[in-house]
Amino acid sequence: MPEKEQSFKVLIMTPERVVYEGDAESLVLPGEKGVFEVLPYHKRLLSRLLRGRVILNNQHSFPIKRGVVKVSLNETVLIVEEEESKI
Repeated sequence: MPEKEQSFKVLIMTPERVVYEGDAESLVLPGEKGVFEVLPYHKRLLSRLLRGRVILNNQHSFPIKRGVVKVSLNETVLIVEEEESKI
């Protein structure tokens, strides 16, 4: 029996730029009904994202104001509005 993929494709973009495009093993998102994690072979879903942090592979994170996510078979697309840095 063939081994299942341990990663999935991720595209994270804003109206201005592509933030990340590549593979991921996990993705933690601030969903409308709470924080949730997307893993390989996750069930299909469409959700609004609220203010919070997107965490990629439990290593890299960045803040967002809001957005939407579409999860399909081993492919996840996020369109987000980045949180402005307070300098």
